[in-house]
Amino acid sequence: MREKIARALSEALKIQDRRRISTLRLIQMAIKDRDAANRMAGKDPLSDEEIAKVLTRMVKQREDSARAFEEASRLELAEQERREIEIILECLPRQLGEEDMKKICAQVVNEVGAGGLRDMRRCMNALKEKFPLQVDLGKASSIMREMLR
Repeated sequence: MREKIARALSEALKIQDRRRISTLRLIQMAIKDRDAANRMAGKDPLSDEEIAKVLTRMVKQREDSARAFEEASRLELAEQERREIEIILECLPRQLGEEDMKKICAQVVNEVGAGGLRDMRRCMNALKEKFPLQVDLGKASSIMREMLR
């Protein structure tokens, strides 16, 4: 993910897209800050999964800000926040669609040999392990629950 963000920044610099440049630099700084905190705690640098969590948190913050700007009738600022959300989402791995998620859940159920809801935790753990960044675990959980009933 780090390489993807660095490439995106390089491309933005070439075309002089200021909003994109500033957003990608914010992303890099957030990652570097967390890396530094991990180093101070004697931990490894952020994994791709942890970077995805940082980016997801950044999206949530901007959604909240955009909502607040809209309520205050500051529509141009709300639009800027939404543009930043789009840029951040481009850095995240593509989430699987509903049909793909159903196929993957069925595959995991078969691999684990699940027989009912009591195997839900094993299935979800296997799903997290195999597809850590591509699956929305909330949606996958409801799909998995339906399959195991």
